[in-house]
Amino acid sequence: MAAGKSTVIVVVSDRSLAGVWKLRILVVCQHYWPEPFRLTDICEELVNRGHHVTVLTGMPNYPMGELYEGYKKSANTTEVHNGVEIIRCRTIPRKTGTFWRALNYFSYSFFASRKAKKLSADFDVVFTNQTSPVMMSYPAIVYKKKHGKKVIMYAMDLWPASLAAGGISPKSPVYKLFHKVSRYIYRRMDSILVTSSMFIHYLTEEFGINQNKLKHLPQYAEDIFTEVTTIKDNTIDLMFAGNIGTTQSVETIIKAAKLVTIPNVRWHIVGDGRELDNIKRMAEGIENVIFYGRVPLEQMPALYAKADAMLVTLMKDPVISLTLPGKVQTCMAAGKPIIAAADGETYDTITQAKCGFASPAEDAEALAGSVETFAKADANQLGENSLNYFQKHFSRNNFFEILESELNEYTVH
Repeated sequence: MAAGKSTVIVVVSDRSLAGVWKLRILVVCQHYWPEPFRLTDICEELVNRGHHVTVLTGMPNYPMGELYEGYKKSANTTEVHNGVEIIRCRTIPRKTGTFWRALNYFSYSFFASRKAKKLSADFDVVFTNQTSPVMMSYPAIVYKKKHGKKVIMYAMDLWPASLAAGGISPKSPVYKLFHKVSRYIYRRMDSILVTSSMFIHYLTEEFGINQNKLKHLPQYAEDIFTEVTTIKDNTIDLMFAGNIGTTQSVETIIKAAKLVTIPNVRWHIVGDGRELDNIKRMAEGIENVIFYGRVPLEQMPALYAKADAMLVTLMKDPVISLTLPGKVQTCMAAGKPIIAAADGETYDTITQAKCGFASPAEDAEALAGSVETFAKADANQLGENSLNYFQKHFSRNNFFEILESELNEYTVH
């Protein structure tokens, strides 16, 4: 989603209006609109369902590490976007390198915690959307301690396991420190919703979290992807869409593009991220690889329409294998076949859905083989299987029914 100008209006805080809303929800997350995260859609839908939603977040700088236009020099610290009240705290941009990323992580946790202490006790429940790092949920604990409210976490990433995926040894002092931090935060959640069923085993075994506190709530796709058609031509169009970082292993796609022997295959790479320049260098000399850069969410369905199948790739890592990227649900909602090079939950889901072909993570030769197999398959049937599986397991309505039930269960008035 590209940064755009938003209308800044006066925030309504009159307690006399409290009865208008079902729940007053405080959402804590380092990332929010205009950054490209599904949390924006979640909060806006909660508003549509009659709740008052306030988001405590940072200054937008993801994924490229520089503050978005309109948010420099602490501008727009309070605004309202599509009915959601947004309170922004100071955040040091992530820029490039481990040092700046660490400052980015800790700056949000520190300044958001200070903001949390100053918030009123009006909120009924706290919802923290935990991507990386886990410290972004600490301000929710600060608010809980001060006002006695319950906190529900939506765990989309596992810490400190994600550090191991980034190359930090579990025996290192850094890993051990974050293991203690993670244990402290996870154990103080009143409820933890997880995007992947495999997260449950990790949290119970690693931190002794009571399994009764854990519930599987897979991600969904935005409504705009549910009516995507496919533009037919004489080529086989394969598309990767999403962040282009180390975890996504997009280099596997480029290597596979060099190995595929069938004609008329085009590879579309949509997205931005830290590895984009490296991927472009790898693709030099391959005429049928097309790069689009970062594209606003509302323009994505038109790009999806070009694809005969979607590509999902992940790095080979025991922790990454526990995750199910939200793009899988988006591909399924669009009724698209999926060709994946991924292990664990992603591999199992695509296999169970019978919606495409899955091969091991980082295996470019196997991915190329899957593409050649797809060329001979019934793409329409695979697409139907994809959509049917989405409607049965990942529907948007089912997601919000479970989320609202959880929010109501842990509400403290």
